[in-house]
Amino acid sequence: MILGAGQVGSSVAENLVSEANDITVVDIDPARLRKLQDRLDLRTVTGNAAHPAVLEQAGAQDADLLLAVTQSDETNMVACKLAATMFNIPTKIARIRSADYLSHPEIFSTENFAVDLSICPEQVLTDYIAKLLEFPEALQVLEFAGGKVSLVAVRAFHGGPLVGHELEYLRRHMPHTDTRVAAIFRQDRPIIPEGKTVVEAGDEVFFIAATENIRGVLRELRRMDKAVKRVMIGGGGNIGRRLAKAIENRYEVKIIEFSKAGAERLAAELDKTLVLAGDVTDEELLETENVGEMDVYCALTNDDENNIMSSLLAKRMGARKVIALINRGSYVNLVQAGQIDIAISPAQATIGTLLAHVRRGDCVAVHSLRRGAAEALELVAHGEAKSSKVVGRRIEEIDLPKGATIGAIVRHRERAGATNGDGKPLYDHQVIMAHHDTVIEPDDHVIVFVVNKRMVPKVEKLFQVDVGFI
Repeated sequence: MILGAGQVGSSVAENLVSEANDITVVDIDPARLRKLQDRLDLRTVTGNAAHPAVLEQAGAQDADLLLAVTQSDETNMVACKLAATMFNIPTKIARIRSADYLSHPEIFSTENFAVDLSICPEQVLTDYIAKLLEFPEALQVLEFAGGKVSLVAVRAFHGGPLVGHELEYLRRHMPHTDTRVAAIFRQDRPIIPEGKTVVEAGDEVFFIAATENIRGVLRELRRMDKAVKRVMIGGGGNIGRRLAKAIENRYEVKIIEFSKAGAERLAAELDKTLVLAGDVTDEELLETENVGEMDVYCALTNDDENNIMSSLLAKRMGARKVIALINRGSYVNLVQAGQIDIAISPAQATIGTLLAHVRRGDCVAVHSLRRGAAEALELVAHGEAKSSKVVGRRIEEIDLPKGATIGAIVRHRERAGATNGDGKPLYDHQVIMAHHDTVIEPDDHVIVFVVNKRMVPKVEKLFQVDVGFI
């Protein structure tokens, strides 16, 4: 059950419908639901998501998962509580935007609002953009295994160290850094990387490595961009404000907010950021504030057209890199890799957190890649050679669907005799780049790259333990 047919709700519905789930969407706006029903094969119920009768009508008594993503934190929390006490729904996820609620996690406990997982899309996006500022060469930076492994997308360019070489050359070129190319996209088509694959200019190359090696690998793969110093943010809404707050101690930040009252609020809340009241598409304002000297310009207003226009203006006026937040999927595909360096779809950036809880098998993390076309999953291998299709097998023996590759494995080893204050054992984490003869052990975290989302169910099935295994 999905409560709320807004941007987050509808994109989750779209992702899950394609995977043969029975979905019911609840919203108070009948027009919005009609639009959704015209496009997707799902059931809709009009009404307030926090009313027991509406939840009952939507089939709460048979639901396996409740996803409360309406615009109101309070509605989402009440719906989770009702789902727990009246309908016994096993998993309840709520979208929570208020920092005040998030800073008191006890509110979400079973005896209070019974929220199993709270997600804040704005915070997920803020972290995502902050990562891109940290690695200005990358198109996407995603973390797995609690930040121990990173998957990074870069664009290969003419004259770059990778272009014109076979992937085997990468190993010889970087003998001390273990990294692996997980996939290559050429003119929007996936290429399964093999040793003899030659990288061409314009290719989007996804590589995976231990997080501590990422900078070194980037240095080898392409000329390093100058580190980011100056950032301008267009739009002081929820995301713009959070980003400014998160980065103002590391960079020189300017933020443009359209409403005067909003600009005054921002000025009171931010310490080092220069707050400007004005329109992000005002050429004169951008020129006066030296947008041409900015290392990165981030267009983060609530209006797609304004974000596209102001990014294009900033780029034309000399900003080194521009990032635009774009809600409409069709727009994202149009502008990506043109004048705008990175177009971020908020729904695609945040959906992974939700998908990890819907995936079958023990799935720890899911990241949506290339605007939803591909996916990277972190799955835990359980069982033993008899009950599992992956444990105790070399990677070359695993029956992976075509287009799925295992990129890396994170193995947890108990430290002999070492415990923390509670007497629980301490673990060492080993990051292993996957090669054809790597053997998967029980409880390994396996990072799988899938170039086409349709293969995900097959991959999940591989990691499910046979029923006989208890």
